Amino acid sequence: MALDGVGFDVPEGQIVGIIGPNGAGKTTLFNCISRLYPVHGGDILLDGVSLLSQPQHRIAGLGIARTFQNVALFDTLSVAENIALGAHRRLGRGFLADALRFPSAVRAQRALAAEAARWLDMLGLENVAHRRVSDLPFGTRKRVELARALACKPRLLMLDEPVAGLNHAEVEELTALVRSLKERLGLTVLLVEHHMHVVMSLSDIVVALDFGRRIAAGTPEQVQRDPEVIRAYLGDQRSGPPRDLERKAAS
Repeated sequence: MALDGVGFDVPEGQIVGIIGPNGAGKTTLFNCISRLYPVHGGDILLDGVSLLSQPQHRIAGLGIARTFQNVALFDTLSVAENIALGAHRRLGRGFLADALRFPSAVRAQRALAAEAARWLDMLGLENVAHRRVSDLPFGTRKRVELARALACKPRLLMLDEPVAGLNHAEVEELTALVRSLKERLGLTVLLVEHHMHVVMSLSDIVVALDFGRRIAAGTPEQVQRDPEVIRAYLGDQRSGPPRDLERKAAS
């Protein structure tokens, strides 16, 4: 069983961090919320509306945007074009209108360009706006994917290991950026991250998983002191040697 009765709330305007040893079910949980995986029990609600009652292609339209551990961008498009795609759900007019250059489509294209320019500025990407994303370093690509997700103006932003693969300086920079964006935009964020310092410094609430179950939830300070969390990460005489854990990232 990948997930076993996991339940928690994500309050509006707060960051909820999901932690747990490798194999605890963190990415599986993300993939269930974004409907990449089928759910065979329970429910997932966004403001009281069941996501399970919606087709997969409508999840983004309900206001959920996400990033991926392995950056998922359109490599042959420019940075600005990738970001504009994020806003297209809200501002686009459809293929036929675009192809025939209807006045409404022209206005929509201008609005998309303006929206992309806003996020280019907010995430410090103006200097690479017209470069193909495949030509950019990994840390910059991470910011492009974040900008594209934000261009959707999501009600829930899901960040899947946003600092994975980054060096120390890039980790600090992206952490500060997410914190600033949360305060400026009032973002509601669900965060999965192996880097414990990042999770504990960003999150208002932390939920700990182990073997597909929720074993703790509370403030970062409460969860760090929880005996079940300590056992899951460090092991004990009954559970044998420590498992392969993300705790190394906190050292």
